[in-house]
Amino acid sequence: MNEQLIGNFLTVGTQVVELFILIAIGFLCGKTNMLNDKAVKSITDIVLYIVCPCVIVQNFIRPFDQTMLNGLITAAVSALCIHIISIIIAMLLFHDKKPEKNRVYRFALIFSNCGYMSLPMQQAILGADGVFFGAVYIVIFNVVMWTFGVWLSSGGGGALSAKKILLNPCIIGMALGLVIFLASIPIHPVISQPVTFMANLNTPLPMMVVGYYLSKAKISSAFKDGKGFICVLFRLIAIPLLAFGGMMAVGIRGTVLITCVISACAPAAAATTMFAAKFDNDAELSVNLVTLSTSLSVITMPLIVGFAQTVGG
Repeated sequence: MNEQLIGNFLTVGTQVVELFILIAIGFLCGKTNMLNDKAVKSITDIVLYIVCPCVIVQNFIRPFDQTMLNGLITAAVSALCIHIISIIIAMLLFHDKKPEKNRVYRFALIFSNCGYMSLPMQQAILGADGVFFGAVYIVIFNVVMWTFGVWLSSGGGGALSAKKILLNPCIIGMALGLVIFLASIPIHPVISQPVTFMANLNTPLPMMVVGYYLSKAKISSAFKDGKGFICVLFRLIAIPLLAFGGMMAVGIRGTVLITCVISACAPAAAATTMFAAKFDNDAELSVNLVTLSTSLSVITMPLIVGFAQTVGG
């Protein structure tokens, strides 16, 4: 068991190091001004509106399989339960006197970077099946974020937008992918190949964007926030271990289990800063939490995923 654990840790650790090399490239591009805010915003839009949907569709181009459909439903229910548990913990844990800080701590604990950080790792470690199940986790993430996340960030006064949920690019990609999968629709290579080309950008572009934002963050101040550390420890360790334990307890194993653990152990979502700025909460705190969690995830992600693979994979 110890040799297997070490082997899995090294395998996952290698994948994480590869991702963080890409982050380091983005970091250097930010420090040398090869990238700027305008360019990164454009890259982010390309990833969100084109690359992510292509990744999802690409991995749904397969013949219908009832076992895979059952796994997809299991992953969706698991993702919803993980978010509900995270919400309960966040609401119980943080009661800061300043509501603009309180909302940011809670948001960062609840929502992981399950798109930018998880999909590339799922693809690298688990292949097409990992992305297949990881896609539905992202759908649940977006539904919860644009409902509860809006309510939380606005202090209970934000308008919930069904339009923003339904028109989210990843949800559109998921819907299209499901139609292709359920109907076993054959896709001609003249269409599937360009989709694959775009999907291949899913690993380098998001990682470079993360590196760019790290290059602009005040990392030293992030390490001085006691509550921030508590938030990040729950985000990176407690939540994924609870998710792992809960799924193991109900008999979920294999790719679905590892996929959900990878999504759950990702650092705080980049949307933490977006929502903080939009609803006039503490934007600087949000940057610090995203920075701290992303920095520490290079250690926690391979440990947790390697352990999950050894015990439940």
